[in-house]
Amino acid sequence: MEFDIFFSFSKMDLGHGPPGDKLLYDNLFRQIRSADELGFNRAWIGEAHFSIRTEQHKPEPLLPHFNGELCINTDILQIASVAYPQTKRIEVGSAIRNIIANGGPVAHAEAVRTYLTIHQEELRSSGRKLNIGFGIGRFAYANEVYGFKPRNKAEELLWPAVRALTLREAAEIFVRMLSGETLGSADVTPKVVQRTEVKDATSWAEAMQHVGLPADTEHITIPPLWEFQRVKLIPEDVDLSNLNLVLGSHDPQLQQHINQWLPVKVFNLSVTPNHIIDQTHERMSACFHPSGGPWKREYMPRTVMVFTCADAELMEAEQDAKAEAEARDAMHAYWQAMEGTVDQGKVESGMENAVYGSPAKVYRSICERFHPNDCLMTWFDFNTNDAEVVINRMKAFMEHVAPLFKNT
Repeated sequence: MEFDIFFSFSKMDLGHGPPGDKLLYDNLFRQIRSADELGFNRAWIGEAHFSIRTEQHKPEPLLPHFNGELCINTDILQIASVAYPQTKRIEVGSAIRNIIANGGPVAHAEAVRTYLTIHQEELRSSGRKLNIGFGIGRFAYANEVYGFKPRNKAEELLWPAVRALTLREAAEIFVRMLSGETLGSADVTPKVVQRTEVKDATSWAEAMQHVGLPADTEHITIPPLWEFQRVKLIPEDVDLSNLNLVLGSHDPQLQQHINQWLPVKVFNLSVTPNHIIDQTHERMSACFHPSGGPWKREYMPRTVMVFTCADAELMEAEQDAKAEAEARDAMHAYWQAMEGTVDQGKVESGMENAVYGSPAKVYRSICERFHPNDCLMTWFDFNTNDAEVVINRMKAFMEHVAPLFKNT
């Protein structure tokens, strides 16, 4: 089993005022250095754009009760430029890079190719890769700044389908431009919404009325969001073997579609049911781009919150109780921050999706819930701004739990 680490990289006011951004960045690099020393394979960093605090002043704020910023990383390439020279073996990745924001998919493909060119020898000599998890981000308000929103009444009525197709459009442009193709918007797969894909027949009929088509029209083509003449990116001489791509979407059709051009792996969350996990592995085994070799289970990292108590002065039952209390406090704090209240049902659901306890119990829980060839994206930096606390959580897991897997 492989162990990666996820840093949500939040900025929270936990009752003493929010910490400074520079301190948080210093803490992040310190934690990445510790993760490298402890033996984690990859450090995945969250990403966000624009202040939640400003968004909270809008008429219908998304997270009105969150006291801080969900994440303060806006560019994994800059983080990687600092983190790689400070470490020896750990890789760095985005979870996820929003390819809608900051210029759209063409600009992101250009930025990644430039990074790979500049850092080619550094990556090659250390045997490491740049890991780009990509998608469209979590929050509509950030994407709207860049024009990712309904452009007319018909798109508004059909938005769930249009949104999915626009993600496909962005992902295809990003991957094909990244691969070095000469590409224009006319070369990109058309965005066709089928009537059968729209659950609400009334919405379909009303949308057809707005575009002057009969209600029984079977499909409609949506104009591209990015219109551009055929172009080819520079730098031209780029070694893509130093790049690992991971798609941040559970859309089965998109997972298959994007693997036509480059090998693109898939992100996953710990809350995903096992039958969906199995279906995804089966699908990816069939569609994964041949240049990436055979599909492997570790190509779909699975996020899991980990609470380990390895206090040698406590009995195992006491370690279990202490870790469970820490996990429960974290779940309460999470839902309080997200919703302004605590739903006990959601707390219990969160507890079911976390692993907690003594090293022995955490080991047993992971063995029961995950396949031995899975890659776990372990998560420790919740409900604290203190780097030392996060590092101690990392150490408890890697020094007392991870070795148990080597002995089996």
